[in-house]
Amino acid sequence: MATVPATDADFDQVVKQSDIPVVVDFWAEWCGPCKQIGPALEELSAEYDGRVKIVKVNVDENPQSPAAMGVRGIPALFLFKDGQPVDQKIGAAPKAALKDWIESAV
Repeated sequence: MATVPATDADFDQVVKQSDIPVVVDFWAEWCGPCKQIGPALEELSAEYDGRVKIVKVNVDENPQSPAAMGVRGIPALFLFKDGQPVDQKIGAAPKAALKDWIESAV
C-alpha cells in the first residue's frame, strides 16, 4: 500500500478513526529533508501494509491539521494509536531509524 494523502477536511476520518496505527508525515514540496525521507516512507508503507498506515499531509495546502498538532518544523512525524498521538519525531532520519521508531511504538 502506498502512503495515503490526507487533508484538513478528512484528517479525523483518515487518521483518528483508523483501526490500525497511523504515522502522519507533515511535509511540504519545498522541504529538502521531507523529500529525503519520502522514498523511505513509501517503502515502509508497503512493508507495514495492513498493520500501519502512513499518511502524508502537505502543510502548505492544509494548515489547520499541523497547527492543531503544534507543528513548528517539518518534516514532523506523529504516531497515532487508537485515534490519539502517542509519539512524535521531528526532522529527517534514515529508513532504519524510522522503522525502529515505528516498531517501538506499535
